[in-house]
Amino acid sequence: MRLAIKYFARLREQLGCAEETLEVATPLRVTELIELLQQRGEPWRGQLCDPVLMVAVNQCMTTRAQKLGDGDEVAFFPPVTGG
Repeated sequence: MRLAIKYFARLREQLGCAEETLEVATPLRVTELIELLQQRGEPWRGQLCDPVLMVAVNQCMTTRAQKLGDGDEVAFFPPVTGG
């Protein structure tokens, strides 16, 4: 199963990666994908543990319980504030 993963804002800067393609053997939920990425160690563990981290799948906001399918695009980004 192939996933397209995108990182935005400070995540992109801290991880040194804007996007990647990840091959996984079995279907995952977003929470399992996060756990898999955190196994890379720092800075992945620290950046992806933020409980307010926002997630979109195929450009639609979702929860960490969302099931992922082959070819899905998963985007991670911190909450945005403005004034």
